[in-house]
Amino acid sequence: MDENDAILKFEDTSKRFPGVLALSNVSFAVEKGTVHALVGENGAGKSTLIKILTGVHKQSSGRVLYQGRDLHFGDPHQALLAGITAIYQELNLAPTLSVAENIFLGHLPKTGADTVDWAAMRAKSRDLLSFLDGEVDPNALVRSLGVAKKQVVEIAKALSMDARIIIMDEPTAAIPKKEIDTLFRIIRMLREKGVTIIYISHHIDEVFEIADRVTVLRDGRVVETRNTGEIDEPELIKLMVGRELTKQYPYHPGAPGAEVLRVENLSRRGVLHGISFSLRAGEVVGVSGMVGSGRTELLRAIYGIDPISSGAVYVNGAARRFKAPRDAIEAGIALLPEERKTSGLVLLMSVMDNIGLPSLQKMSTRGVMRDRELARTSERMRSLMNIRTPSLRQRVMNLSGGNQQKVVLGKWFARDPKIYLFDEPTRGIDVGAKVEIYNLMNRLKEQGAAILMVSSELPEILGMSDRVLVMREGRIAGEVPRERLTQEAVLKLAIGGEKI
Repeated sequence: MDENDAILKFEDTSKRFPGVLALSNVSFAVEKGTVHALVGENGAGKSTLIKILTGVHKQSSGRVLYQGRDLHFGDPHQALLAGITAIYQELNLAPTLSVAENIFLGHLPKTGADTVDWAAMRAKSRDLLSFLDGEVDPNALVRSLGVAKKQVVEIAKALSMDARIIIMDEPTAAIPKKEIDTLFRIIRMLREKGVTIIYISHHIDEVFEIADRVTVLRDGRVVETRNTGEIDEPELIKLMVGRELTKQYPYHPGAPGAEVLRVENLSRRGVLHGISFSLRAGEVVGVSGMVGSGRTELLRAIYGIDPISSGAVYVNGAARRFKAPRDAIEAGIALLPEERKTSGLVLLMSVMDNIGLPSLQKMSTRGVMRDRELARTSERMRSLMNIRTPSLRQRVMNLSGGNQQKVVLGKWFARDPKIYLFDEPTRGIDVGAKVEIYNLMNRLKEQGAAILMVSSELPEILGMSDRVLVMREGRIAGEVPRERLTQEAVLKLAIGGEKI
């Protein structure tokens, strides 16, 4: 690219935190009116770079040039006023306000009498939404919208501030394929209008579908910046992880043992209907289905989070009724929840304290924690899980997504359960960390543990499952064994085709 066309340039940009060099001499340019992907493993420095760009952090050294001038934002509001905005996985909207109010929150149009011009706000919102997606009603409450429509509101919000650069951080993490197509259509429209998109994603296929150029970060440094048409997927993955991943899904065929979990006619009024299946030691059973099919609700019901209306759960042949998660934990069941930040971790606590949470009684004497045992166990889990942290006393909120997921796994490994319920185990983590999670799953299988895995990523379901249960409308639509496991077989059941 011609450097004169750059809307944004990083020149030897570094950022140092106490004990950590997050970015080291980062240099690359972003051309105006393009989609520029930013990829790398968790902890590569992507988030730090974006926080510098949006005024959350200031670089320790080097320069950032925006439209040819040194960028010096004191806070995120200054970045917004300058035309730089970020749309994160956790959308930043006020659910009890209308769509129009959210779009213009902080810069409401005024009348000559200095009161809010509600008519102008609704009209401008309607124009923005009509350009992006005519199906969103400016008068609707944001809490009534799905994730994809909320993203449209976030984009409209950015355009209302005359955004020149929009950063999208894992925008497809929680939306189905149909909505991804709509999002990509909007991104292409924005590009045609001269808006620059910085696109962050762990989904490599999306990078090749939507991005013009890609910059690879590894360990806080730029590895390479290339046009997407000049590189292929295996080469990009190798640049990201620093090695070749010979197998993205390292499936190990097991020898399933005795039944450890059986669910019989489990129902929850209006949600689950007559669910029956079994799970054996040393196997991974995938749970697939469309959004809203009841996958997560099934795990929550088994684990005692949500009450069941009827049916039974058997653990090692004995009927159990879990009134709360603590009952499931005592029965030897672990849950990796879909939302690790809100349900799997205490973000303000340290790595060590999070690892010790499920085992407080085991590591205590008369209510007093045995600190040395906790430290030894945590160090063993850090080594076993390859948790990358400068200290076990580091707050979990400061770790990358992949390392946070390893902490969730580590706290259960420390307790040694025999049944694992995985809900989206690799959501929001990079390709290298995914393979590490898969290898840990294989280790669990070899040790005789059983895994029930919910995933929205069909390749993950196909790649790692011994057999797959397909859900539709709160029911088991059918089961597909490994030898007949194909995308077509799963989708046929998921959308209402014939049983296998």
